[in-house]
Amino acid sequence: MPALYLRLSTNKDLNKIVKIINNGKTFLKSQNINQWQDGYPAAEDISNDIKNSIGYVFIEDGEIAGYAALHQGIDPMYLKISNGNWITGTHARYTAIHRIAMASKFRGQHLAEKMISNLITVSGVLGYKDLRIDTHPDNKIMQHTILKSGFEKRGTVHMPAPDGSPRFAYELQIV
Repeated sequence: MPALYLRLSTNKDLNKIVKIINNGKTFLKSQNINQWQDGYPAAEDISNDIKNSIGYVFIEDGEIAGYAALHQGIDPMYLKISNGNWITGTHARYTAIHRIAMASKFRGQHLAEKMISNLITVSGVLGYKDLRIDTHPDNKIMQHTILKSGFEKRGTVHMPAPDGSPRFAYELQIV
């Protein structure tokens, strides 16, 4: 069995991560999902994640299989939630998982669930007991992965202007 683990991303990983993100954009478009079709996330977003030590790569047998950002603290996008509420309130202390993408070579192997499990562990090690994540209403694959990872749907949040499009919002509490 290959070694699977999560580590902080570095500037040396940037090109590989951008390639994974761009491939994810193409995959979403092929599924008729209007998510990540406006330039976001861009290389600058990933570079900022690396600079702020919130970008993580998921490694399978020495190769970058996936990427995600683990935001720590209040996420402005989560300040307003409709059709529900956050279990711990709007201004709770939490991590938010963003920009999840798997390399096409690793897609369909349930590795996103393993990556999320690792991000949950990192959150706990960092002292967070509340985690949040969101996805596009048409992204059924990610919705399934999020629910299978233990998250509960809490309502709807909206992307920042000018997009403003809705995202299903989920929350998980750990002990």
